[in-house]
Amino acid sequence: MGAALPALHGPIPQGRAGPGRVPAGHRRACRGPGDPRPPVHLRSADRRAGRRRRPGAGRPRPSGAPAAPDRPQGRHRHPEGHPEVSYQNPLRDKRDKRLPRIAGPSGLVIFGVTGDLARKKLMPAVYDLANRGLLPPGFSLVGFARRDWATQDFGKIVHDAVKQHARTPFRESTWRQLAQGFRFVPGDFSDDDAFDRLAETVHELDQQQGTGGNFAFYLSIPPSFFDIVSKQLDRSGLAHPDGPEQWRRVIIEKPFGHDLESARQLNATVESIFPPDAIFRIDHYLGKETVQNILALRFANQLFEPIWNAHYVDHVQITMAEDIGIEGRAGYYDGIGAARDVIQNHLLQLLALVAMEEPVSFNASDLRAEKEKILSAVRLPEDLSQYTARGQYASGWAGGVKVNGFLEEDGIPEGSTTETYAAVRLDIDTRRWAGVPFYLRTGKRLGRRVTEVAIVFKRAPHLPFESTATEELGQNALVIRVQPDEGTTIRFGSKVPGTAMEVRDVTMDFGYGGSFTEESPEAYERLILDVLLGDPPLFPRHEEVELSWQILDPIEEFWAKSPDRPEQYAPGGWGPASSDEMLARDGRSWRRP
Repeated sequence: MGAALPALHGPIPQGRAGPGRVPAGHRRACRGPGDPRPPVHLRSADRRAGRRRRPGAGRPRPSGAPAAPDRPQGRHRHPEGHPEVSYQNPLRDKRDKRLPRIAGPSGLVIFGVTGDLARKKLMPAVYDLANRGLLPPGFSLVGFARRDWATQDFGKIVHDAVKQHARTPFRESTWRQLAQGFRFVPGDFSDDDAFDRLAETVHELDQQQGTGGNFAFYLSIPPSFFDIVSKQLDRSGLAHPDGPEQWRRVIIEKPFGHDLESARQLNATVESIFPPDAIFRIDHYLGKETVQNILALRFANQLFEPIWNAHYVDHVQITMAEDIGIEGRAGYYDGIGAARDVIQNHLLQLLALVAMEEPVSFNASDLRAEKEKILSAVRLPEDLSQYTARGQYASGWAGGVKVNGFLEEDGIPEGSTTETYAAVRLDIDTRRWAGVPFYLRTGKRLGRRVTEVAIVFKRAPHLPFESTATEELGQNALVIRVQPDEGTTIRFGSKVPGTAMEVRDVTMDFGYGGSFTEESPEAYERLILDVLLGDPPLFPRHEEVELSWQILDPIEEFWAKSPDRPEQYAPGGWGPASSDEMLARDGRSWRRP
């Protein structure tokens, strides 16, 4: 009998035979002695790919028979003469079943389960993780809120959220197993008895579901409640594991404070209760595939890093635009504004990833250290009146629908100066980025929903063409699309077909959807799984948070003292005129995403 067949679910091993070929030892292990046929898993792959084997292929050639003609190019022949399948990108191969990271025994407690974030993102993310087999069988989900609900009522809320917002198909078997771990504890954040009941519930789940004493506490609540909830977790003992093999972790949703002082107070409170490696500050943009791909794009390729500096880069634009308004979130948004809501966290994190130096490794401490160096080197413009802009969307038409202006939204006080659009120029005092401005902008009710990073390069120092040949030639650019249509585009000049020399901009486009068969996971899926695994690289630590507030606080203070109100801008456009003027002062203009 031949050797047992190896598992067929892994990528084909690579050896000296070259890409797409099977090493001799592996090939011999796939079939019995004297069997001239190709390995079983390659023949199976041929059938799955819809290819027919040639008549007589794989059978011994009779003595004296002519040799078979060579196979077409693109198919490989092993030195021993055995034909092999065509080489293909292994990431396009559905047999690629690389070992996933699966969480161990654990549970998740969500504070604020009645909010939009829990309903639209957190509950669906938990289900999607379970549906993909990345959660343990006894995983438990506990809700805590000021509602007179039983566990069955909570289960109905989760069910509706999953049906409406989950990314993966609904499977009854997955749902039944997940629902066994649902629990709900009613109570107020100041209610000691409620937290004592929560502690009892967690202990019961350890016995009934086998969660092993491992729980994460997700604070999906306004920042003003972080302090009291953290102290209640401490008082009730929930913050402290019962043994050295158990863990308790806390997840804090942005914004991390309202300014530098409040951020420091929050960090001091939380770190007095939880150890630093048990605190996970969520910035969901860092969970997006294309944001993480910035690191791969820069440091896995020789192509880009040599020109990723002030010698070649003219400027960088980082944009996060939304085509919706505040959508009933007046209570949260008024007093926060676009700069605190987006620039302080999402956009400054993107800036750090684009501008940082190569880390020694991708472990959490090395990655965070490089980001902190860049944030500490950020310099604000001297004249904030010339290099910042803010605005509020006015009433008008957007997407063929009549919409209210910000000041007309329900719950917004008359005369509010909260901005719905913010833009700023920042500089970085390092040798790599000296003289390269970084322009950041974010806003609501803009032309379309898009987040992108555009690295715009300097023009060629000399163009040996007639001036008319390059009239329509712009600047080279590398554009990283974070959402939607995740991918990367490179813009460069090319000759227009014809008898004359005319050069225009063209684009070379990479899209995730066209290059990989597996759909990118939703950001909260990745981040929740990382918390359960205790994997911290994608979570900023308190030094990054405080450095971000040091950058933003002077801008907020300047706006607060300014007699000028936020400029009104039309819905469906691209912001106030002052934002365009800000770039025009430098001889530049915003990209149209």
